[in-house]
Amino acid sequence: MAKVALITGVTGQDGSYLAELLLTKGYEVHGIVRRTSSFATGRIDHLRKGFTPGSDGLQLHYGDLGDGTGLRRIIEQVRPDEVYNLAAQSHVRISFDQPEYTADVVGLGALRLLEALRDHNHRHGRSARLYQAGSSEMFGKVTEIPQCETTRFHPRSPYACAKVYAHEQTVNYREAYGLFACNGILFNHESPRRGENFVTRKITRSAGRIKLGLQDKLALGNLDAKRDWGFAGDYVEAMWMMLQQEQPDDYVIATGETHSVQEFLELVFDRLGLDWKKYLEIDPRFFRPSEVDILIGDAGKARRVLGWAPKVNFSQLTAMMVDADLELAQRERKSREA
Repeated sequence: MAKVALITGVTGQDGSYLAELLLTKGYEVHGIVRRTSSFATGRIDHLRKGFTPGSDGLQLHYGDLGDGTGLRRIIEQVRPDEVYNLAAQSHVRISFDQPEYTADVVGLGALRLLEALRDHNHRHGRSARLYQAGSSEMFGKVTEIPQCETTRFHPRSPYACAKVYAHEQTVNYREAYGLFACNGILFNHESPRRGENFVTRKITRSAGRIKLGLQDKLALGNLDAKRDWGFAGDYVEAMWMMLQQEQPDDYVIATGETHSVQEFLELVFDRLGLDWKKYLEIDPRFFRPSEVDILIGDAGKARRVLGWAPKVNFSQLTAMMVDADLELAQRERKSREA
């Protein structure tokens, strides 16, 4: 029989790539979506077939990490072999404006899911496995470069603090209850499916629109921040690999390279034949109250144990995103002309 997977945050960048991967591997894939007035399923519409049990393709269920009872109901219905917790209020800057909501969904939401899965396994004699999506933001103010699984956490945002809580609860449930639970400490990973309010996608989306005369300026904050950027499609494969091991553990997933926001900006505008300095505005609103200056990951453990390595490099990732957003801008211009 096919393995059954349940993905929270399935409508996001990572969720859509992971659902694709698992479907190609023959999984029965279920996803949890929040009930809202606007149905934001653009990244997964090509995968889903319906909401009814037994539907072909990706099957969706209404749920929320803020609703523990709903999570238990979905797990009882789906009876997953693997659960991937990718749901979050994942924008670091916004977490300063919504700290309580971020802590509830990111931190306590993970706890609700852990408890629901532990209870399900105990009552049914099952051994469903859990992947918890961590973040390089947990390292925060770093004193060790590069960062690995044993590097001390020093979170610098409400989002990062909540992720540290979720990480430690996952370790605790693994040690206290024997739950097969893994933390993936993923460094920044991008794609053409990245949300437009994240800096990389904001840059590529704006650059494409500027190239075609649809936009005049690009407003950014700190250009000096350095990040380890990889391709989301590569990183979801590492998530799956973690849950295929004999023993649960925690892994850093990263490229081992760091680049500044300005470097990313320059590559994007160079590809379009534009001088970024003519279009950039620095806006104080986009600076964080406490900044994370540099992140660079050591994924040596993932290479040794999982056999994982990134396939897409920094320049290839940038080109992929620029080309996709230029095409999107072209469609936007045609629509306006029509």
